[in-house]
Amino acid sequence: MMFLGDSQTYISIPRNHCDMTNAIPKKLLKDLKGYAIVGRHSAVKTCFWLKKSLKNEGFCYKQKFYGIQSHRCLQMTPALMCNQHCVYCWRPLELLTKVEGWDSPEFIVEESIKAQRKLLSGFWGNPDVDRKKLEEAYDPNQAAISLIGEPTLYPYLPELVEEFKKRGFTTFVVSNGTNPEMIEKVEPTQLYVSLTAYDENSHLRLNRPIKSFWDRINQTLKILSEKDCRTVIRLTLIRGYNMYPEKFAPLIEKASPMFVEAKAYMYLGYSRLRLPPDAMPEHEDVKTFAEELAKLIGYEIVDESPASRVVLLRKP
Repeated sequence: MMFLGDSQTYISIPRNHCDMTNAIPKKLLKDLKGYAIVGRHSAVKTCFWLKKSLKNEGFCYKQKFYGIQSHRCLQMTPALMCNQHCVYCWRPLELLTKVEGWDSPEFIVEESIKAQRKLLSGFWGNPDVDRKKLEEAYDPNQAAISLIGEPTLYPYLPELVEEFKKRGFTTFVVSNGTNPEMIEKVEPTQLYVSLTAYDENSHLRLNRPIKSFWDRINQTLKILSEKDCRTVIRLTLIRGYNMYPEKFAPLIEKASPMFVEAKAYMYLGYSRLRLPPDAMPEHEDVKTFAEELAKLIGYEIVDESPASRVVLLRKP
């Protein structure tokens, strides 16, 4: 089934719709090697830490901080599209510019789970994989709705979250904050707003949006302070570009999130075409930033993950 336009009318789709990639540009398909395309505008990818967890070699900092299980996490996006071209993004930036009809939340969830299982199938031949964990991975219970693109551009994101919830999933939604109307409606288990800019000039320079969204991002921050779900501001820190805790402090005070993640930009993927290697801070740089920020906003540092170069601050 799929949604057509804004009428929320269901129409039939072919059984093999999950493999219909003719609407995805060939250049994008090449760039998305390792991704499983779902329907017309969604995708799934097994993350680095899921693979590490299957071999008992470690797990994602989100497991350490928030208690999710890395090997049962489904990393997906309902929107292979974005309204910004951030200099620090390690994903391909040439994404979809239009969609001919929206797939339904039910379809996306069902086919995303199938896609995850298909991506996992090759692990059965790896002798280093924990068989019990691999069996559990076939039954994911956590959806990380981020991966690539901006998920709030999918017009039925709240319904997608609810569909995951019906199936016993916890849900993390990561947004760039440019769509405050959607932020107001969506109620995941955990709602991230990712901040790299501290004012309009840095927003234009680092996020390279299709137009300035700075006023809308500030609306989102105000809405975040009123949400009932768990809220997080993630600060992507780029050495030499935005590591000024005093400039981020007013934004965090406006949003009043439960948590703040101070996380290093990682020199990976396509971002290497736009930023130098020394733009990636060391963990000690991130920790110093977090300590200074904590003093300014009255939060406390409660955890850290040196492997991911991230420090967690919590509202007292």
